Amino acid sequence: MVASLAVTVILPATAQSRFGEPGGEASVPDGAANSSLPSTPAPDPESIVIQPEIPSSGAPIPAAAPVAGGGLQIAGAAGQTVPWSIVVLLTGLTLIPSILLCVTPFARLLIVFHFLRQALGLQTTPSNQTLIGLSLVLTFFIMQPVGVQIFHDAVVPMQAGQITAMEAMNRGVGPMRKFMSHYVREKDVALFIELAKEPKPATTDDLSLRVLLPAYILSELKAGFQIGTVLFLPFLIVDMVVASITTSVGMLQLPPVVISTPLKLLLFLMVDGWHLLIGSLMRSFN
Repeated sequence: MVASLAVTVILPATAQSRFGEPGGEASVPDGAANSSLPSTPAPDPESIVIQPEIPSSGAPIPAAAPVAGGGLQIAGAAGQTVPWSIVVLLTGLTLIPSILLCVTPFARLLIVFHFLRQALGLQTTPSNQTLIGLSLVLTFFIMQPVGVQIFHDAVVPMQAGQITAMEAMNRGVGPMRKFMSHYVREKDVALFIELAKEPKPATTDDLSLRVLLPAYILSELKAGFQIGTVLFLPFLIVDMVVASITTSVGMLQLPPVVISTPLKLLLFLMVDGWHLLIGSLMRSFN
């Protein structure tokens, strides 16, 4: 009898907790709701197969073949891998300023332009960036035939895979050697042959780059200073004349530069100085 009373008390409470209050909506526990849905088994990762993408033609796209190290080998210049090609390219880019100063007439042109600015009495006009840019443009104009010859003799065969990078470098040295040998002085060559203790070559084509490069730089410096000195003399005469006149008339408190600078600029513009200077420089390389 006690058991029947316990069942009578527990059953209404259980029903009320499962179905809510009388007249309200029935509440279903989360566990019961989840257990009522059909369970889907998780896929096995090993059973997943990725099908190759098939283009419109119907043939699958071939995958890149891995190398022994586990990476992909992509063909670079002349059969070299891309990392080695990048290393060679970056090394060449870092050497461009030194090459520009050593094997081109850039140094001579820049020295002449600085002498001109100093002779005119102008400190910052034209600016250094302007003079460097003008020197670069004129250097490109002078070296363009040499660059074309190097491109046809060295770069084109290397891109076609006919020669290696080292062979292309050796071929590219030939036109540069011919250009530098044309403007180097024998006195400078003899100096560096003596310092290097090398045998005297029969012709300039037999000179090593160890001797030819410093001799060419020294010759370009001397040529630049010679042209700059000749360019400086007319403006120096104007300064001397103006200084003597101002001193003779008793204008001691007036700096001669105040009068001579406009006169030198007027003289330079009247004779079309830039045209004469650039024309003379370009003809000196013919």
